[in-house]
Amino acid sequence: MNGRILFALFTKIWVSQSFIRVSIIVALTVWTTWLIIVGPSSALSNMIRYWQVAVTMVFGSMIAGGTSMGGGAVAFPVLTKVLQVPAHEARVFSLAIQTVGMGAASLTIVAMGTPLEWRFIRWVSLGGVPGIIISSVFLAPIIPANAIKIGFTIMISSFAIILFFLNRHINQPNLVIQSWGKWERNVSFLVGIIGGMISGLVGSGMDIFAFSVMVLLFGVCEKVSTPNSVILMSINTAVGFFLHKFMLGNFIEPVSNYWLAAVPVVVVGAPLGAILCNLLNRTTVIRVLISLIFVELVSSLLLIPLTLPVIYMAIFALILFLSLFFWMYKIGIQ
Repeated sequence: MNGRILFALFTKIWVSQSFIRVSIIVALTVWTTWLIIVGPSSALSNMIRYWQVAVTMVFGSMIAGGTSMGGGAVAFPVLTKVLQVPAHEARVFSLAIQTVGMGAASLTIVAMGTPLEWRFIRWVSLGGVPGIIISSVFLAPIIPANAIKIGFTIMISSFAIILFFLNRHINQPNLVIQSWGKWERNVSFLVGIIGGMISGLVGSGMDIFAFSVMVLLFGVCEKVSTPNSVILMSINTAVGFFLHKFMLGNFIEPVSNYWLAAVPVVVVGAPLGAILCNLLNRTTVIRVLISLIFVELVSSLLLIPLTLPVIYMAIFALILFLSLFFWMYKIGIQ
C-alpha cells in the first residue's frame, strides 16, 4: 500500500512539475554522454583520482545554481588556496565546469517558469563577450594570481557591506526593473563588459557583479535577481569556455581531467541549488549570500600571503568597489 502511494505521489510530481523532468533528462543525458565518450572504467577512475575536485563542486554547483556567487567563486579559491592548483588552470576549469552546471541550472530555472529580466540579460551578455575576451587574452597573463584573488574577495566583500545597509532601510524592493531606456541599456552593456573582465580573471564574477547592479542600482529584489545572475553566468562561461578551448588552447590536461571528474556532480548540484533558491524567502537568500562572502573573506585572509603588493591591491579594490557600490546604493534608493 505504501509503495503504491509513493509511486502515485512520484507520478503526480513528475507530471505536474515539468522542471523536475527537465532536470532529470539533462542529468541523464550528460551522464550517458560522459560514460560513452570517456568509457565507464576511465570515467570512474578519473573521478576517484580527482575526488577532491568532485567534492568541491558538490558544494560549488549548489551555490552556483542557488546564489549569485557562482560555482567559480568556490572552485577558484579552493583549487588555488587549498589544492594548490595554478591560478590559470583553476580559472579555465571554473569557466568550463560552470558551462555545464550553470547551463543545467538555467534550463531548470526556465522550466520552472521563473520571471526573468530578459532585457537586462540580453544587453549584459552582449557586453560580456568583449569583456571576457579582453581579460582572458590581455589581462590574466600579466596580473599576479594573488592580486586577482584578493581583488575578487574585496569586491564581493564590499558588496556585502552595502547590501547589509541596504536591507536595513528598504523592505519593499522591486520585482522588475521599473523603467527601460537608453540609459539602462548602456549601463547593462557596461556591466557586461566589467563582469566579463572579472570572469576572465577568476573564472567567475559576471553573476555577482550583475546581481549587485540589479539589487543596488535598479532596486530589484535579491531573490528575483538571483536566477537572472545564474542565466548570465551560464552564457558568459560558455563564451569563456569556447575561447579557452578552441582559440587559446588552454583546455588541456590536467584541467580536462578536473572537468571530467566534476561534470556528473554539477549537472545535479546546480539544478538542485536553483530549485532550493526558488523555495527560500528573500531574507534567507540574503543571509546565505552574506555568509558565503564572509567565509570567502576569512579564507582569503588566512591563506593568501599578505605581501605589500597584495595589500596595495586590497586597499585599491576596497576604495574602488565600496565607492562604486555606494554610488549605486544612493542612486537606487532615490
